[in-house]
Amino acid sequence: MPVTQAEYAALANFRYAIRQFLRFSEEAASQLGLTAQQHQALLAIRGFPQRDALTVGELAERLQVRHHSAVGLVNRLEKQGLVMRRPSPADRRQVYVALSARGADMLEHLTAAHRAEVRRIGPQLRALLKVVGE
Repeated sequence: MPVTQAEYAALANFRYAIRQFLRFSEEAASQLGLTAQQHQALLAIRGFPQRDALTVGELAERLQVRHHSAVGLVNRLEKQGLVMRRPSPADRRQVYVALSARGADMLEHLTAAHRAEVRRIGPQLRALLKVVGE
């Protein structure tokens, strides 16, 4: 089945809306002295299912980066006092990364702003997905 002009337009508009959201997110993080990737890391840690911490390997997977890149990111976040490392009680070779109180406060501020932005653009995204999903 050929792709219709309406589907091309909806996909183009969907990508545009996502890019606008990402730009909003980058600017919000920057205002707090964070890079977009640092913000994403804080969110990945806090939002990890069923745990308040994750391993560097799990963080690398969540961010879709190489393990050594995640290590460098954690080092920088730790230096800023936004995360802390703690050894696994079950396997001393494994280290978990958790938010510090400062990191949790910063993420709370960013998340409130992002929640408002998602609520603002949500109807537009739903409408675009409806066109593509039909």
